[in-house]
Amino acid sequence: MPNRETVDAFVAQVVSGDHVGAIRDWYHDDAWMQENQTPPRVGRETLMAGEAKTLARMQHVVTELLAPPLIDGDRVVIRWRFTFTPKEGSTFAMEELAWQTWRGDKIA
Repeated sequence: MPNRETVDAFVAQVVSGDHVGAIRDWYHDDAWMQENQTPPRVGRETLMAGEAKTLARMQHVVTELLAPPLIDGDRVVIRWRFTFTPKEGSTFAMEELAWQTWRGDKIA
């Protein structure tokens, strides 16, 4: 189960813009992510590749933490806002509640 310092370090890396590095450093090899109404993406390498592909389409991404992370044992909830400026198209923002299950000091 993660402590506050561990979660804060993860958050700081994401907010710094190192999204792919945060997956590399903080996710288990067998981690998975799922967006609403889509099948899960499984495996850290798959997650990193997907994140890199998304970021490659962007000129700029601003990541904001909208509230302190909620930590309850091995469950963490983080409220983010991502503001995307694509290389082509208009800037848009997306808010997200990330519901995470941690195993030790990494995200499952």
